Amino acid sequence: MPPTHRRLLALLGIAAAVPLAEVFVLVLVGFFPAEGLAPQVTAVWPYDSYHDMRWLLVYHNSWLMFGSGLLTLIALRGVLSATIVSLAWPAHAPRPPYRALVLRNVGVAAFGAVLVLPFAAYSVAASVVSLSWFLFASLIPMLLLAPFLQRMSVDPGWWRGLPPIELVGWSLLDFAVITVLGALVWRAPEVWTPLVAAAAGALNGLLWRQTVRAAVRQRRVRWAGVPVAPIVVVLALVVPLASQVLSQPRNQANTFTPPIFTRPLPPQVPYAVILLAGHDSAYDGRSAADPNVELFSYVGLDSAGRPLPYRPEATHRSLESSSQLLAAQVQAVHQRTGRPIALVGQSEGATVARTYLRDRPDSPVRALAMFSPLVRAANVYYPPADANGGWGLAAGWLLRVMFKVTTIGNRAASTPDEPFVRSMLDNAPFYRYQILCPIPGVRVVAFLPTVSAAEAPTGQKIRIPVVEVPTFHAGIIGRMGADDVLISFLAGAEVNHPRREFGLLQQLGDAWHAPVLAIQLNPVWRPTAPPGRPFTPTRFCRT
Repeated sequence: MPPTHRRLLALLGIAAAVPLAEVFVLVLVGFFPAEGLAPQVTAVWPYDSYHDMRWLLVYHNSWLMFGSGLLTLIALRGVLSATIVSLAWPAHAPRPPYRALVLRNVGVAAFGAVLVLPFAAYSVAASVVSLSWFLFASLIPMLLLAPFLQRMSVDPGWWRGLPPIELVGWSLLDFAVITVLGALVWRAPEVWTPLVAAAAGALNGLLWRQTVRAAVRQRRVRWAGVPVAPIVVVLALVVPLASQVLSQPRNQANTFTPPIFTRPLPPQVPYAVILLAGHDSAYDGRSAADPNVELFSYVGLDSAGRPLPYRPEATHRSLESSSQLLAAQVQAVHQRTGRPIALVGQSEGATVARTYLRDRPDSPVRALAMFSPLVRAANVYYPPADANGGWGLAAGWLLRVMFKVTTIGNRAASTPDEPFVRSMLDNAPFYRYQILCPIPGVRVVAFLPTVSAAEAPTGQKIRIPVVEVPTFHAGIIGRMGADDVLISFLAGAEVNHPRREFGLLQQLGDAWHAPVLAIQLNPVWRPTAPPGRPFTPTRFCRT
């Protein structure tokens, strides 16, 4: 067999063996939700580092464990990358000694770990609050970085000039292949999962081969005197910071005026309706067009039992305290109107309504419509700032620093430790598994934007009627079609409008989530955790 063929077989074998080993361990412990991450373990940089840093940020519970884990991952990643690059090197091009490749790739691994950590932290944030824009903010910079930095493993002058167009094409293909492979690994029957993982790794080997060749064979470097890569790194780091700045509230007087608030209710609706706006909403105290409709106030009621105006920072309170305010308002509206109550909540408002109904099974609420609910929040954890340890310790501090930088001078800005976020983190068994579940005695429907497919990890079978709409988070309520469906639901009709692409998009997004922290591992969750082995999948909608 020619040496080039032997090297290719060795490359494919190593690239396949590592994800096969990871999947084998995941299957052995029953950690099925994380199987979609396995193909990335031998993916082309920076996706391999992204794989490593997400696992590390979720699965450490002390600074010592984080630091030792980081150094270990850098060393292992450097040696593995050097081996793959050596085997992928074009046969007719001068190849550096293996020792030199190891030293270079350990440096690449160290640089990659530091560079990717902020993006991995945003992936953790996405798994805490179940908001896809955090996930997109972590992926867009890596798509931008990949073709510029994939020369690092082979070219000392990687930081100067533009990459070849072939490298741009291969880097985009890398992303697409990883996305599809993650879905295939998760979707395959368990008996076939190791084989699919091995095939995915072998495909990674081929992508490494083409990427290394494109970098080595680059004849002409455009803008050779310009430090393009450092400039792109700075721009990429600005993406999540800028997205955080743009997401801050603008102190509007009234941010939630859907048609059901501005128009009278049709006579066939038998309920009094309480509307619950989402996070960072604001309310100026104006009354709805119909006396049987009220907006929920995050600061409570006045002496006459009417909802008080509130500013965006009022929505940062804990879900338990918001549900107590909602209980008082439900009782006041029920006594004033004599009608059963329907709750219509958006995003955080839907979570407040669901928390209220969890704790008050005998309430006068008989219908619940959830718009853009946080479909599966609290998949990971980080401890409070004053804790000396806990799962996700470093992730929490990394998020605090990132949020601090982007919110300088804004005292009303959201923070990773605000009571709303902490209440979800501390009560993960409910918010992770029970949000999209039937409620005895209450008619329920969830209006889901298709972007929720990227927010919800695979494995959750929705057991309530859904209306899936092609839009972004919080973009449904107020749309003409969705408003008509809402009125039909409130009038007593059974509505259920799923879309075929939702499940497919959910599986395609699986590769980019942070790994789920097992419920039974976290001492904070154990008092309410369901029984079972730590990594055994927990049944949704358990009774």
